[in-house]
Amino acid sequence: PESTTDGKKQLFITGIFAQAEKKNRNGRIYPKQVLDKSINEYIANYVDKRRALSEISHPENRPQVKPELASHLITELKFTGNDVYGKAKVLDTPQGQVLAGLLNGGVKMGVSTRGLGTVAERAGTTFVNSDYVIMAIDAVADPSGVDCFVDAINESCDWLITDDGKIVEQMRNQI
Repeated sequence: PESTTDGKKQLFITGIFAQAEKKNRNGRIYPKQVLDKSINEYIANYVDKRRALSEISHPENRPQVKPELASHLITELKFTGNDVYGKAKVLDTPQGQVLAGLLNGGVKMGVSTRGLGTVAERAGTTFVNSDYVIMAIDAVADPSGVDCFVDAINESCDWLITDDGKIVEQMRNQI
């Protein structure tokens, strides 16, 4: 992969970040309207404001992300059918370097939402209720979402001068 102007490669993870209407490995189903509401709130409150930090693995007994433990920043989320596709930039932090080392070493990582909310049992199945709030989307070895494994991509930057004289960054994907 090519480098950015400062010589650093940008590593991203992409793939399915969450799934609705499909029983996950924890035995839960996230109804589409519940996950849609939670994803849209997460986008508005965190992704769009560049505050969507996440960690490697889910911490025990702590819903909030600690910035000093952040490994990646969620940059994009969008629903396609019942799947939420996402993209996250692997950060140049100690934990981000661990994540990058795993990915560059060929480890197939997944992602899993970390959130707060209640569940209800109906006909022997556990459903997540509408009070569900996403706190992070962590990188994990064994995601609860059946298809929530991600791919690593490198992106390099090109700098362009627009017709009105502005300098803008354009990303190129390299798998």
